[in-house]
Amino acid sequence: MAAGSLELPVVDLASPDLRSAAEAVRKACVGSGFFYVANHGIQDELLDAVFAESSKFFDQPLEQKMLLQRNSAQRGYTPPYAEKLDATSQFQGDLKEIFDIGPVGDADMPNDPNQWPPKERFPSWKDTMKLYHAAALAAGKRIVSLIALSLDLEADFFQNIGAFDRPSALVRLLHYSGEVNESDKGNYGASAHSDYGMITLLVTDGTPGLQICREKDNYPQLWEDVHHIEGTLIVNIGDLLERWTNCVFRSTIHRVVTVGKDRYSAAYFLNTNPDLVVQCLESCCCEAYPPRFPPITVGDYLKERLSALYK
Repeated sequence: MAAGSLELPVVDLASPDLRSAAEAVRKACVGSGFFYVANHGIQDELLDAVFAESSKFFDQPLEQKMLLQRNSAQRGYTPPYAEKLDATSQFQGDLKEIFDIGPVGDADMPNDPNQWPPKERFPSWKDTMKLYHAAALAAGKRIVSLIALSLDLEADFFQNIGAFDRPSALVRLLHYSGEVNESDKGNYGASAHSDYGMITLLVTDGTPGLQICREKDNYPQLWEDVHHIEGTLIVNIGDLLERWTNCVFRSTIHRVVTVGKDRYSAAYFLNTNPDLVVQCLESCCCEAYPPRFPPITVGDYLKERLSALYK
């Protein structure tokens, strides 16, 4: 069931009024788990380059893309139907195709788990993705500072506990084909799911298709369209932050519907140092509302969730 469009707050990262910005973030995280950010600091030219490299890669024949098929470190190419985000879906898998890129060091690492397209055909690919990783991380840290303030913590709380000493962040390039076979009628570009990590920063090419369901336990589910706002990122919180906040903040299920047109997007999954222990924040529990979840490291939590996805 669809309910039309949804009005989400736009948070200005350049606002001098941090308290008001933090209040807007809190309202969004409690209510819908989604919001936009403006003045995020990622240059338009860099985003254009990311989309150009992405479409160039996905335009290749499948056999060329499969040469970089996703490895055990979850890096590389995932073809259509290989990932099913909604385990209850009647279809083999979702329609999207993916390319995942992990953090890139300043120097070529001998044990870099990333996979890279051939440099002779993609000379700018690695540098572009490296720049995007750094720019998205910088924007993500600014957003996380507002999240800390919204939880009555110091702005640098997460930095001080070592959350970003070794962030396990991931750039995910996504392509949703505009052509859908008759046998795929009723299938989704990305089936209903919530993200696993701390927060996700999403940039799209403007093509519609993203929908969210704010009341994930209700039936029938009510789906609302998230519109593209030029110059903004779409931000949503993940299950890990919901756990960290003792369910004060809510991760929200979302999906991507096919619209008869190719759609490109880039998601930046911001996860913290994998060794960091996630336990209920003091501002999110009390005697009447005790912690719901036992402590767990970020790495163990994400490994548990990913192993269920890629069986």
